[in-house]
Amino acid sequence: MELKDIQNLIKFVAKSGASEVKLEMEDIKITVKTGAGKTETTIVQSPMAPAQIPVVSQVVPPTEAPAAPAASAPAAESADEDSKYVTITSPIIGTFYRKPSPDKSNFVEIGDSVSADSVVCVIEAMKLFNEIESEVSGKIVKILVEDSSPVEFGQPLFLVDPS
Repeated sequence: MELKDIQNLIKFVAKSGASEVKLEMEDIKITVKTGAGKTETTIVQSPMAPAQIPVVSQVVPPTEAPAAPAASAPAAESADEDSKYVTITSPIIGTFYRKPSPDKSNFVEIGDSVSADSVVCVIEAMKLFNEIESEVSGKIVKILVEDSSPVEFGQPLFLVDPS
C-alpha cells in the first residue's frame, strides 16, 4: 500500500465521522482512530527484513463548516419543497458513483422514472462495488451527491417524486 493510499484513507475516515477503522491485508495492518479533535493512524507492516517495522502517526485537525445564518431562510424554503419527495439514502459508507464503469452511461438522470428495485448508483466500499436500488417508484427530481464523492451511512443521495 502506497503512502498516498494511506493518506486518502485517513482523509476519508476523518470525513466519514467513524470513530475507528481497522484494515488488515496480507502484510499490513492499519488502524485509524478519530475523536477528541484528532485523528491517529497506526500502521504496522510485516517485516520483509527483520529490522523493518514502520509506525506512522498523523494528527489531522477537524475542519468545521463556517456558520451561514444568511442562508437559513432559503434552506427552510427548500426543505418545505423537498418534504413532498422521497429520499434515497446511502446504506453504507463509501464512494458514490453514478455509472457502473467510466465508459458506461449514468444509471439515472434528473427526470428519469425509476421503479422499486431499479439500480440508481453504486457505492464502492473496500474495493467492493455495491449496487444501490430505489425502494420507491417515481421520477428522479434531484441528485444530491457529486459523482466520485465520499458518502456516509444515511446520507441523502437522490430525491424521488413518488406521484
